[in-house]
Amino acid sequence: MGLFRRRRIGAKPRELVSQTTLDNAFDRRTFVIGAGMGGIGTILAARMAYIGIAENERWVLESESNRVNLSLIPPRRGWILDRNGAPLASNRADFRVDVIPDRISDKGATITELAKILDLSSNNVADITKRIDEARGFQPIEVATGLDYDQFAAISVRLPDLPGVVPQRGFSRFYPTGPSVGHLIGYVGPASAEEYEERPDPILITPGYKIGKDALESQFEDELQGEPGARRVEVTASGRIVRDLETREDKQGAPVRLTIDGPLQDYAARRIGLESGSCVVMDCESGDILCMSSMPSFDPNSFSAGIGRVEYSMLRDDERVPLRNKVLSGLYPPGSTVKPMHCMAFLDAGIKPEETIICGGGRRIGNRFFNCWSNHGQVDMAKAIYQSCDSYFYHFAQQIGFEKVAEWAHKMGLGEEFDLPVTSQFYGTVPEPSWKQRKYDQAWQPYDTVNASIGQGYYLVNPLQLAVMTSRLATGYKVVPHLRMDDPRTEFEHFDFSADEIDYVRKAMSDVVNGPGTAGRARLPIEGVQMAGKTGTAQVVSLSISNGKTGPWKYRDHGLFVFFAPFDKPKYAGAVVIEHGGGSGSAYPIARDVMTFLLDPVKGMEALRPLEEQWGGNAQQRLDAKYRAYAAAAGEVVQPVPQRTEQIFDQVEAEARLAQRQSEAMAAEAVSSRNEGSRPPSSSASTSAPTSPPSARAPAATQGGTSE
Repeated sequence: MGLFRRRRIGAKPRELVSQTTLDNAFDRRTFVIGAGMGGIGTILAARMAYIGIAENERWVLESESNRVNLSLIPPRRGWILDRNGAPLASNRADFRVDVIPDRISDKGATITELAKILDLSSNNVADITKRIDEARGFQPIEVATGLDYDQFAAISVRLPDLPGVVPQRGFSRFYPTGPSVGHLIGYVGPASAEEYEERPDPILITPGYKIGKDALESQFEDELQGEPGARRVEVTASGRIVRDLETREDKQGAPVRLTIDGPLQDYAARRIGLESGSCVVMDCESGDILCMSSMPSFDPNSFSAGIGRVEYSMLRDDERVPLRNKVLSGLYPPGSTVKPMHCMAFLDAGIKPEETIICGGGRRIGNRFFNCWSNHGQVDMAKAIYQSCDSYFYHFAQQIGFEKVAEWAHKMGLGEEFDLPVTSQFYGTVPEPSWKQRKYDQAWQPYDTVNASIGQGYYLVNPLQLAVMTSRLATGYKVVPHLRMDDPRTEFEHFDFSADEIDYVRKAMSDVVNGPGTAGRARLPIEGVQMAGKTGTAQVVSLSISNGKTGPWKYRDHGLFVFFAPFDKPKYAGAVVIEHGGGSGSAYPIARDVMTFLLDPVKGMEALRPLEEQWGGNAQQRLDAKYRAYAAAAGEVVQPVPQRTEQIFDQVEAEARLAQRQSEAMAAEAVSSRNEGSRPPSSSASTSAPTSPPSARAPAATQGGTSE
């Protein structure tokens, strides 16, 4: 026993545990734990107070967003109206479907399902797939527009299974006359990724919102776009809409009223028919542009809905370039249409109207003989205009120097750019010695004066400039063109010509149509109203390649006609240019019918209806038929649409500039004489022909001018 009670040497004595000791230990632990819990509770309480008070607004919004969706409502664009208030571009109620790539879980399955519901063709599916692949993830992609209610409902009920698909009811842009206003008005489309990066506004990536992409739609974007609305809806966890809570209506954009006469614009486009060309009509008294038609054209409704690869390929492959605005971007030698204006330069230089020359079929200048298109005998200024005698202009242009003529060409509007709300103007060339020296580092030659005196050589103008020139010739005032009704108007400057001189040139231009001139078939079928004008034929290839009237379409001469009416008190003036029409005979019948419609719409339509029956319908009907035929022939082997539709028109403009340089390349040759005769019936047919490269153009065998 003693051994067990004996303490081990060095062992620590045992502590005695009492009740007091246990109580003290428990109290200490309770305090520590309580303090910790109290601290945690205080922190939680403080955090809850912070969340509930300081961040109350944030969390209310977060919770509300789980229950409520807020979406922007694309605003309705302002209408573009004609001078009488009729719509050239309007809006119409629309069911549509878009997709947002970022939100699509299975692209292939989603597109397949949409194609099944909406009955999309394989080309449509290919276009949509390509646009989705190339778009930024946040950028809405249009799948279909103009849906009927059953299609819209079929998509709506499947939304839980189609993430990223956005069906909506809204308004889409609508162009009532389609291709008649394609080049004038332009079109709308979704904002590109570049446009969003430049202006990161949420409305730009809202499905259904579109901006102006070309022409007037683009120029007036700030006024037309309007202000977006907003919509709050209660939704389930899966995103299904339970009910509408609140809607703030959008504010429609402001209307833009143009000087254009809508019915005249449509009529002129239709009357150009199967030709490739343009027609411009102006009000001489105000400068208002009543018509700027360029055909063939495109349907802006197609571009606004997202043009498909088949339609794009059809337009891109057409040798008549329906994507080019021929009024502003088409440049042509003016031919004999400038001869009355050249006579004004002669008058200003002191040449008397009664001064005559003898035209023996041409004119010898220096050691070369330059042909006229006919043997006109004794020719004064009036006969030089209405018989379009080249010899007269060869002689007097050499006598006064072409610098003087070029000065008046600029005064009359040629080679000038006008202050108009358009995206692009080609202002062409009015040649003269200092210009040639600057551009080509070459001296002006006698044949340069010969060519330029009859509107050939380096001379290039657009149809709008020809219309402005004619309005200034007809009135004696510096008429300034306007395209918007509320543009400020100023009093036009009067040219320093006497009333007798202006009347003299007017009368000579009247004789072109109503007397012994070159355009008798241009007479108006309206009692008591006479139209004055001047024909023009612009050579495009050498005589060794083509006679200008027959053969491949691309080798035929351009046909031009400038006009004003009534001739004794001009109210309207204009110009018609027909590309490769085979001569002026392709242009002045169109001018006659357009002016007839302007003065007497019933008679104008009587002239148009039998022609459209022969052609296969109006412009829209022919375009639709051409698309169906092209699609059937092309199948799926067609060129894809560029990612940005703006690239299409950039390319078209680049090609137009190239065509301008090719025309200038032929200007060093003396122009071949053309003898204007009856126009072959086949020249208005839609024929195709291979084009010749510039290097294939042979030099002219003879020198001379064009006949009108």
